[in-house]
Amino acid sequence: MKILKMSAIAAAVAMSGVSTAQAADLTIATVNNGHMIEMQKLTGHFEKANPGINVNWVTLDEGTLRSRVTTDIATKGGQFDVMTIGMYEAPMWGAKGWLEALDFDASYDVNDILPAMRGGLSDGGNLYAAPFYGESSMIMYRKDLMDAAGMTMPDSPTWGHIEDAAAAMTDKDNGVYGICLRGKPGWGDNMAFITTLANSFGAQWFDMDKKPQLDSPAWNHAVNFYVDLLNNYGPPGSSGNSFNEILALTNAGKCGMWIDATIAASFVSDPAQSSVAEHMAFAQSPVAVSSRGANWLWAWALAVPAGTQQSAEAQAFVQWATSKEYIELVAATNGWASVPTGTRQSTYDNKNFTDAAVFADAELKAILSADPSNSTQAPSPFKGVQFQAIPEFADIAGAVGQQLSAALAGDISVEDALAESQKAADRAMRKAKYYK
Repeated sequence: MKILKMSAIAAAVAMSGVSTAQAADLTIATVNNGHMIEMQKLTGHFEKANPGINVNWVTLDEGTLRSRVTTDIATKGGQFDVMTIGMYEAPMWGAKGWLEALDFDASYDVNDILPAMRGGLSDGGNLYAAPFYGESSMIMYRKDLMDAAGMTMPDSPTWGHIEDAAAAMTDKDNGVYGICLRGKPGWGDNMAFITTLANSFGAQWFDMDKKPQLDSPAWNHAVNFYVDLLNNYGPPGSSGNSFNEILALTNAGKCGMWIDATIAASFVSDPAQSSVAEHMAFAQSPVAVSSRGANWLWAWALAVPAGTQQSAEAQAFVQWATSKEYIELVAATNGWASVPTGTRQSTYDNKNFTDAAVFADAELKAILSADPSNSTQAPSPFKGVQFQAIPEFADIAGAVGQQLSAALAGDISVEDALAESQKAADRAMRKAKYYK
């Protein structure tokens, strides 16, 4: 195994005046995704290089993680020394003074972080969270099923083409479904995907007067298409499926196509994890009337809450876990196709990575094409692709996600779901005094 160079981390701790002879316990909240699980397995390297620092993990599903860390930081609960957050929270929480600005030494090479990732995690020129992995969204599909159906996948297909392909690949008698998409309610679950779908259908969350547009024809068209697509060609129980559930289905060969986070590509193309790895291919997210906002932009990132009693140790851990050296450690341990991606230009410049990762070009193209400042066909008042960068969005989209998941399950019509969503969004925006 390649030995990770830890001199930069040791120097960071030393410069902070940390006494490694004195025990320091770090509690880190993270999401139960594959790359985070691997980080936990490798934490012993950090602890060995930093004797006296002990790392304790709290690992949660996406929805629970967001709820726990939001409550903790807003109430100054102090449960966590390092939090896993994303592009939605980092700039807002940093501006409020809830997060420490990250200050790493020169060896970290902050300029190597992809500009979209660095910008999305910063406010006022300060980096408030360091990207552990970054992602956009794209199509992951079984080329063997596509070929057997007599079809091809363009690099940038239309949603009409995706519907035709899903129909051609579906074989319910053998448990194979043409398409698998998120349906589990949550602003970062079903609404992350549905918002990109709606963007491509010409919809938007708010007009320039900051008024909700969820009862618009474009939203109606997009959500009816989504519900019909999954009910006709998706797996049973789609209203309860999120990333991990669909990853399991895809790796078991049950999904003809999956449109989701680019980070999944390293899992579905890994023969150790996927029974159909050799058949997986990749393309850009589908479009309908617009390509704007058709694929999301996100980073799972590590941040240090203001007020932690273990500031120097927490920053040292964040620097280690998001460094070039950490990526090299994962490569030495599991191979270059398994490293966390979407964060550093040096990863994509590394021939070892591009040779091993069949998805590298498609992933980087998707990330570079996402534009949070121009993600809808008509102008929108707030930044964000699959979210809107306002504090109220999480609650609004959470409520909408419940309605649209219910529509997918057949418990309510799409029209009624969108009508209720519009009312909820309007109430929230009026209460927040965006308009009277």
